[in-house]
Amino acid sequence: MALRSFRCALNLPTARRFSTSSKERRVVVTGVGAVSPLGNDVPSSWKRLLSGECGISALKGPEYEKLPCRIAAQLIDKEQLLQSRFSKSDMRSMSQATMLVDIAADEALRSARLESMTAEEKNNVGVSVGMGMFDLADIYTSYAAFSKGYSRLSPFFIPRILPNMACGHVSIKYGFKGPNHSVSTACATGVHSIGDAFRFIKYGDTDVMICGSGESCIDPLSVGGFCRLRALSTSFNDSPKEASRPFDSLREGFVMGEGAAILVLEELDRALERKAPILAEILGYGMSGDANHLTAPCEDGSGASLAMLRAMKDAKIDKKQIGYVNAHATSTPTGDVIEARAIRNVLGDGVMVSSTKGAHGHLLGSAGNLEAVFVIMGLKEGFVPPSINIKQVGDGINLNLIQEATRWKTSDGSRRTALKNSFGFGGTNATLCIAEYREK
Repeated sequence: MALRSFRCALNLPTARRFSTSSKERRVVVTGVGAVSPLGNDVPSSWKRLLSGECGISALKGPEYEKLPCRIAAQLIDKEQLLQSRFSKSDMRSMSQATMLVDIAADEALRSARLESMTAEEKNNVGVSVGMGMFDLADIYTSYAAFSKGYSRLSPFFIPRILPNMACGHVSIKYGFKGPNHSVSTACATGVHSIGDAFRFIKYGDTDVMICGSGESCIDPLSVGGFCRLRALSTSFNDSPKEASRPFDSLREGFVMGEGAAILVLEELDRALERKAPILAEILGYGMSGDANHLTAPCEDGSGASLAMLRAMKDAKIDKKQIGYVNAHATSTPTGDVIEARAIRNVLGDGVMVSSTKGAHGHLLGSAGNLEAVFVIMGLKEGFVPPSINIKQVGDGINLNLIQEATRWKTSDGSRRTALKNSFGFGGTNATLCIAEYREK
C-alpha cells in the first residue's frame, strides 16, 4: 500500500506503460510542426515546396561582404516572428534555435490535438530534441562583452549555447516527464532524434515522444568557417535561388539554412484510443559509421548503404516495397554522387529519388527532421516532392530523379513507403523507414 500511495502521490505511470513484453509496438506520427525558409508553418512550407519555389536569398550586411559565400536559406521575417512570440526576457535567456523549436513544437502539439493532457499522461510523454551546432554569434558577442568586464557577461551565456537546452525547454514548458534525450550528431541530428524517439516508444519506455531539432547559426563566423572548409556554394551569389542544386552537374557546395521541425510520435493503440489524426507510421531506423574521414564519406557508399539496409531490416520489409528515397544530397560534388551510388546499390534504378534542399538549403542539424516532415506530408497526400535546379544531371548519378511534384501511386495498391537519409560530419549516418499508415 505504501508503494502504491507513493506512486499515486507523484503521478507515476502505471506498470502497464512500462511492460517488459518482447512484443514490439507500432509507432505512428500524429503531429508535425515546422519553421523553415519556405514558410513559418508546415502547410505554407509544403505548398511552396510542391510549387518548386526556393527560400534562398542574399545575406545583407557589411560583415558578409568579404566572404566567398554571401547567400543563405533564411527564415521569412524572422525578427518579426520571434518578437511576436517571445518576451524580451525570453529572448535573453533562449537561443534562436530554442525559440524556433518552441514554435515548431507548439504547431506539432496542436496538429496532434495534444494541447491538453493530465499530469499522469505527461509522465508518459518524452522529448528527444537535438541541435547540430549552436550559434557561434553567441560566442563572439559574449566574448566581446566579457572583454569589457566580467559583469557584462550574460548569466544566460552557458544555457544559450548548450545543445540540449531546446530539449529541456520543451520538457519544462509542457511538463513532459518521459525520456529527456538530446542528440548532437552534426547534420544527422534530426533523423537520429526521431529514430531514437521511435525506439523509446517501440520498446515500451514511453508512449509519446516530441522529437526533432532546431538550428539557427547563420552568422559571419559560421559561414566563414564552412567557407574555409570549401563546403559552401560560392559561384551563385548573384543568383541565390540557383545555388542549391543537388545532383546537378554544376553543384559546388551547400547553402546554409535555418529552422526547426518537430514530430509527435505516438504508440498506435494510444493514438487510436484518443482518435488522433494519424499522418504516417515509422517502420524502421538504421544507423552506421563511415569510419573513413572527418568530412568525406566512403567513396563506395558503404556507410550510407548500411544505414539504409539496417532501416529496412528493422522495418522487416523488402527493398521492393520502397517507392521513394528522400536523399540527404546537399549539393556537394562528392557527397551527392556517393549517395547516388549507395541508393542504386541498395535499391536499384527504379526507385523515385529527390532532395528538397534545392528549395530550402541545408539546415545542418535540422535538415533531416524537416525533410522527414516533407516525406510524411507526401505519404499522407500522395505526392513526391521535387528536386529543383537540375539543369543537367551530374556524372555518375544514375537515378530516377523527381524534378516536379509527382503523384505517388503504387502499382499493386500497397501502401506508400519511403526512406529518409541523413548523414553528418564524422561519418555518422542515419536512415528512417516511413510508411503511409494503414490499419494492418
